[in-house]
Amino acid sequence: MDGERPSIERWMKQGALPVVIAGPCAAESEAQVHEAAARLAAAGPVRYLRAGIWKARTRPNNFEGIGTPALAWLRDAGKAYGMETATEVAHGWHVEAALEHGIDLLWIGARTTASPFSVQEVANALRGTTVTVLIKNPTSPDVDLWVGGIERLRAAGVTRLGTVHRGFSMGGRTVYRNVPMWELAIELRRRLPELPMICDPSHIAGRRDLIEHVCQRAMDLGMDGLMIEAHPTPDQAWSDAEQQVTPERAAQIVTSLRIPRPATDDPMANRSLRQLRDTIDSIDCELLDALESRMRVVEQIGEWKRANNVNSLQLARWNALLHDRVSQGIARGLDDGYVKAIYEVIHREALRRQSQILDGVELPEETTAVEP
Repeated sequence: MDGERPSIERWMKQGALPVVIAGPCAAESEAQVHEAAARLAAAGPVRYLRAGIWKARTRPNNFEGIGTPALAWLRDAGKAYGMETATEVAHGWHVEAALEHGIDLLWIGARTTASPFSVQEVANALRGTTVTVLIKNPTSPDVDLWVGGIERLRAAGVTRLGTVHRGFSMGGRTVYRNVPMWELAIELRRRLPELPMICDPSHIAGRRDLIEHVCQRAMDLGMDGLMIEAHPTPDQAWSDAEQQVTPERAAQIVTSLRIPRPATDDPMANRSLRQLRDTIDSIDCELLDALESRMRVVEQIGEWKRANNVNSLQLARWNALLHDRVSQGIARGLDDGYVKAIYEVIHREALRRQSQILDGVELPEETTAVEP
């Protein structure tokens, strides 16, 4: 990602820094919202004051938000400290209430994006409005579902539209609360390069010590802004305490980020970049030629296995090959996970081709849900 994106909607542009949406995960009291706003305004470059009004919780009997009365707290705090305001909506009546209170930006959460029925309900309520709307990725790693939500909003006439990358729920134990899977965010931007993309490092990280790292990665990938959960007293927060930071820490994170600049207009520098890309293109052609040659040999092995009634999967051979290739990759300075992932894809396709030969049936490509 090196500055070649087409011109995007610049309603989010905030000088050299990313646009920042910050505030508590949930509005808990009028005093809490105003304190967060005052400290964010004093500490740094926050354009939008955020607070959750309605909170979708995984299990019942957890704090599910104050509800509509808190919209006035958010609106008044934003006005008092010179910030626009933002909150999440999940139903048509949420949209109506937020607009009645003059909230400037609405976002659709990951759980809502996962339901086309819910997105359509929100889109219907937004019809004819000019409010800014962001849509988070769905909880599952499904780019088409994300795109579908965007299409529903566009069909309803939403023009001030952007996206939020907040990671994906994968189950099991991981470093992150929600696995970033940056490649899926990149794929969405490839398909819809005109849309701004905000990163939500709080929900990706799930713990405050990882937030700065996630923010920097988002900036390295050219994202347009950040949505950071900031609470006056994070440890006492009524929801998602572990992933919230103080307003001062949120500002410190933003101002300490290295913001990569776009590709230069210097023709000499661009010529050097083009030369490097030409080299990449040449190497890629060699890689494709090598993969084609390898597949021809794989097919010959498949023919041998059919003639000798041998299974397509030879587990001992696969384990030995994988170990050897990963070791060779490490010796060449390549990451072991990178090499392993490449060879798993190569092996999966080899098995598919050999199964076609053994069974005499054309099989579809065996893709996974995480692949764009």
